[in-house]
Amino acid sequence: MSIELKIHEHPTLELAAFVTQFPAPLGEVPSPPWLLEHLALDAPAPFERSDELRAAVRDMMRHGGYKPTGRGKPASEYLVRAVSEGKLGSINLAVDACNVASLHSGLPISVIDLDLATPPLSVALAAPDTSYVFNASGQEMNIAGLVCLHDAQGPCSNGVKDSQRTKTHDGTQRTLSVVWGTKAAASLAARVATWYQKLLARAGAKTTGVSATSP
Repeated sequence: MSIELKIHEHPTLELAAFVTQFPAPLGEVPSPPWLLEHLALDAPAPFERSDELRAAVRDMMRHGGYKPTGRGKPASEYLVRAVSEGKLGSINLAVDACNVASLHSGLPISVIDLDLATPPLSVALAAPDTSYVFNASGQEMNIAGLVCLHDAQGPCSNGVKDSQRTKTHDGTQRTLSVVWGTKAAASLAARVATWYQKLLARAGAKTTGVSATSP
C-alpha cells in the first residue's frame, strides 16, 4: 500500500522518507552485531559530520520560531554526545539503524510505528502553544513552530524528539522514517535515506518509497 505524505512549504527543509516492513515484530528481530558496531564515532560511513551542517540543520529548525538549543537541540547532536559518553545502547533494530544513519550523517531522523499513526500524514510547522509527551514517564516537549510530522491526531515526530504515542515497540512491524535534511546540503537527505535503507535491507527488512505531495 502506497503511503502519501503531504509536505507544506518550508524555505530550507529538504526531506526524505520511506516505509520499512520488518520480517517479524521488532521484539523478535535483534539488531545484528555489525549494525551495532556502527554506533561508534569512528565507525566507517559514507558521510562526515561538520560544524557547517550542524548550524544549517539548526537554522532549518528555527524557521517557525522554534529554538533548537539545550534540551531542544537536534537529535543528531544528542547522538554524538551520547556515543562519546558511552551512553547509547541498542534499543531495537528500527531505532538502531536510524541512530546509525543519523549519527554519521549529522541529520536528525525520525522513525515511528506507522500502524500507530492515523492518516492523513503531513509535514508542517507545529501550531503555537503545541506540545506532546515524548517518553514513557509523561514528560512533555514544547514543539510550537518546529517542523513536524503530523497525523490526523496532530504532531507525532520531529527532528528533536518523537512523540511517545507513535514510538516503536516490541510489536512494531512497519515503520515510517523521515530524514530531516536542509537545502544548504543539497541531496544529502536522499543519500542518507539510501544508505539507511541499505542497512535495513542487510538486516532483512524491506523498504518502499513514500509519495510526497504538496497540500
